[in-house]
Amino acid sequence: MDRQTVVVKVGGSTLPHREAVLADLAELHGAGVEVVIAHGGGAVLTDWLERVNKQPTFVNGLRVTDEETLEMAVMVFAGAVNKQLVALLNDARIPAVGISGVDGGLVRARRQTEPDIGLVGEAEEVDIAPLRALLDRGLIPVVACIVLGPAGQIYNINADTLAGDLARALPASRVAFLTDVPGVHRADGKVIPTLSKDETDQLIAEGVITGGMIPKVEACLRCLDGVPEAVILDGSVPHVLRDHILGSATAGTVFRSRTWAQ
Repeated sequence: MDRQTVVVKVGGSTLPHREAVLADLAELHGAGVEVVIAHGGGAVLTDWLERVNKQPTFVNGLRVTDEETLEMAVMVFAGAVNKQLVALLNDARIPAVGISGVDGGLVRARRQTEPDIGLVGEAEEVDIAPLRALLDRGLIPVVACIVLGPAGQIYNINADTLAGDLARALPASRVAFLTDVPGVHRADGKVIPTLSKDETDQLIAEGVITGGMIPKVEACLRCLDGVPEAVILDGSVPHVLRDHILGSATAGTVFRSRTWAQ
C-alpha cells in the first residue's frame, strides 16, 4: 500500500488549540502518513505592524504587501511563527524542520498582478526535492509562506495558496485547511458538506463566502488539479484531522476532484 502524503495548512487561529492539533499530527506521523505543514501567521504580522503604527490593507481576503510589510512578513513568518511551530512539534516528539518557500528554491514565483496587491507572488515552479529530502528521512517540513522571485526578490504568498501549490506538486493524497470555523457556511449558518466549483463561484458572487474564506475555497478548488480531495476543518475540534485522514469522518466542507453525490 502506498504511503499517504498529506498537506496541512495550519492557521494562526488554530494555535490556541495546539494541543489538539499536535496530538493529531503525532498520530498521523506515527501511522506512517507523510505530513507537510504550510503556515502563515497573519494575526501575528498584523500585531507587529500595529506596533509601528501601520494598518494592514486587504483585497478579497488577501493582504496588500508593500516593502515595509514584506520586511516584517519575512521576520514574522519565516522567523517567529515558523520557529514557534517547529519548537512545539519537536517538543511533542514530532520530528519537524522549519523552512520557507525560498529555501532550496522550493517555490519560484512571479509577482501576482490579478489583483495587484504589491509584493505578493504566485507560484510558477515548485521543486519538491527539498520536501522529499525531509520526508524520506521521516521529518515533517514546516513551510513558511514566503517564496522566491526573480533576481533574489522575496514575495509574500497567501498560506492557503501555498498549501495548494505544495499539494499539487507533491502530489498529495489530501490537503486539509485547519481554521477556526466548522467549514463553509450557507446563508442560514449551516455548514455545507461538499462544494463544487460552480457552487463556490455562486456563493462568492452572492456574498455568502467572503473575506479570508475566499482564498481558502479558491485554494481548495485549485488543488483538485492533481489532488483527489481538499477539506476545510475546524482545528479546535479534538481529533478532527486524525479522524478525517485515518477514519471516515465527514466533518467540515469537502472538495473532491470527481463528481459525487451529497
